[in-house]
Amino acid sequence: MSDIRTDISACTLCAQRFAATATAHRPNPVVWFQPSARMLIAGQAPGMRVHKSGAPFSDPSGDRLRNWLGLDEDSFYDRTRVAILPMAFCFPGYNAKGSDLPPPPICAKTWRAGALATLPRVQLTLLIGGHAMRYHLPDFTTVAAAVRNWRSHPAGVFALPHPSWRNTGWLKKNPWFEADVIPRLQAAVAEVM
Repeated sequence: MSDIRTDISACTLCAQRFAATATAHRPNPVVWFQPSARMLIAGQAPGMRVHKSGAPFSDPSGDRLRNWLGLDEDSFYDRTRVAILPMAFCFPGYNAKGSDLPPPPICAKTWRAGALATLPRVQLTLLIGGHAMRYHLPDFTTVAAAVRNWRSHPAGVFALPHPSWRNTGWLKKNPWFEADVIPRLQAAVAEVM
């Protein structure tokens, strides 16, 4: 029986799609999970920096996310405790205007259920961005509503805005997120870790 991580690492389903983007890149799946993980970070898709480094959240967004979680890099990148499972394992590319393309749906359709099935010990799930929220939250409407209604999610599930610099304005307009959600999130992370 093959290991799904090996199969995902070798995936080239989107090769033609990526070749047709403004970046004209090859698939480079970033696979970062082990069955022993207790925390799942369900993100969107790797960015260009992650595509090049091979390590998820190895960018300023990752710095902000680690700060929100109260984790240092060593703990965050400990695959035995933290699984990082985006909706697409490869960088989707940029469009002609230089904007990020969305995660190709074929990736989640092909790999997500099988990858999640290998994570039986997950106790805390962090949903980052609309694509992950749409997949994991049956009552999803908008990212803002999912983050705002954090108390109504199943136990052990937090919906978080993307930690990108693009959301700095949203964070300033919604100080309750850092005042109310972050302390609860950090307590949940500390308990699971």
